[in-house]
Amino acid sequence: MSRIGRTLAISLTGLEGHIVDVEVLTQSGLPTFVLVGLPDTAVGESRDRVRAALTSAGFAFPTGRVTANLSPAYLPKTGTGFDLGIAVALLIAGGLVGQESQSGAVYVGELSLDGRVRPVRGVLPAVAAAVAAGRPRVVVPAANELEAGLVKGSEVVGVESLEELAWRLGARVAEPPAQRRAGGASAPSAPDKSQPALDLSDVVGQASARFALEVAAAGGHHLMLQGPPGNGKTMLASRLPGILPPLSEQESVEVTALHSVAGALDPTAGLIRRPPFQDPHHTATPAAMVGGGSGTPRPGAISLAHRGVLFLDECPEFSPRVLQTLRQPLERGEVVIHRANATARFPARFHLVMAANPCPCGQGYGRGEACSCSSLARRRYLGRLSGPLIDRVDLWVDVEPVGALTSTAALTGESSAAVAARVAEARAIQAARYGQLGWRLNSEAPGGWLRQKIGYRRLTLSGLNRALEQGVVSLRGVDRVLRAAWTIADLGGREEPEVADIEAALTLRQRGI
Repeated sequence: MSRIGRTLAISLTGLEGHIVDVEVLTQSGLPTFVLVGLPDTAVGESRDRVRAALTSAGFAFPTGRVTANLSPAYLPKTGTGFDLGIAVALLIAGGLVGQESQSGAVYVGELSLDGRVRPVRGVLPAVAAAVAAGRPRVVVPAANELEAGLVKGSEVVGVESLEELAWRLGARVAEPPAQRRAGGASAPSAPDKSQPALDLSDVVGQASARFALEVAAAGGHHLMLQGPPGNGKTMLASRLPGILPPLSEQESVEVTALHSVAGALDPTAGLIRRPPFQDPHHTATPAAMVGGGSGTPRPGAISLAHRGVLFLDECPEFSPRVLQTLRQPLERGEVVIHRANATARFPARFHLVMAANPCPCGQGYGRGEACSCSSLARRRYLGRLSGPLIDRVDLWVDVEPVGALTSTAALTGESSAAVAARVAEARAIQAARYGQLGWRLNSEAPGGWLRQKIGYRRLTLSGLNRALEQGVVSLRGVDRVLRAAWTIADLGGREEPEVADIEAALTLRQRGI
């Protein structure tokens, strides 16, 4: 006699989730367990995990032919999160659980051989996809319950073991497990556990670099810091997240989902509210930066810095292949990972901050006696940064040595709170300006719109046309100068950039040309 059981699961491709129909058919015949529906190796191994988990939980595994189908068949299935759905469908097909007990629930979880339900990566985007598809009731591992509860509108049920889940669904078990709370999980109310943001007042001097940092934060611009070691390049970069506005609700969910897929999320801390900061080592590989891996592609450092800061210290030491991977996300704001059967997309809108010494020994900038590098060595050192990458950096700042500290006031600078207030005001101006146009920041505005808005006369007076004619800047460089000029004007409370704002923006870009 044939029997069939049906449940629902989620398949993730990048951050995009798809509802998967899990069908299990039991028939008489030779004992076999066939799994179809384009599964990868991890999904294919579900047969052995599910069989062992059912036996350990005290349920008899069907003795005949078992066929499990994951539909739609054209969609690649990756990961171990299908175990729970397949196991429940088997219980239904075996008559141990009624099909009506499902109530359209979605199952996400991995099974261990002794029947425990193990946590999996990517629960938050999986639950979000289920809610968006009109399936708010989701059964997840107990260890993922807090994370799943971060999704608004979800009805989350966390289970410790397959035996507990079967008992909840009405199956008879030898010894009913202790009942967990009946309601779904709710988002944790604990405060953000992340470390307090570093304060900009710790940076001594460096007025021009601090101003460039403020412009970068206000307009979403990319920044290059160049100067000898020990002058505050890393300090400046690490304090950029502290002057950025907190993430909005939508941005928080998006950033938290990325960290969930990467397996780097602490669910007890709630949604990630602060802009993230990623500082990969210069030995990082292209895969570590972009993401990838077998099975479900994981986001790399580029995507984990989404809505935050990606800091490349000693950027000339990075592999040229790694630096070239930045070009696409800098332009498009996303990372695309191609596989034979699917394409995963991860958002990647971040502030790129790079830091470099003036030469290999780091003792340039007026320290000629101490510097042992030839002019050829200096050119070769910075020549590791390709022209197309440098052309995408809006601001280039020399972080020069600090002179003598003549007063106590020289030891402290303006606090991050004061700078963040001006950044927030400038961003509010941009939001009002671009509200009907679909952009949010000056760095996202198209060049044609900027040039038309500025007008030919101001472009001519600013000397920007002259720099373009002399080959000092490219046409893309002109657009980036104009974006920075708009940000400088917004920080100054001016309705449109003046000639002085364009000149200031051009000066901030001079070393990067």
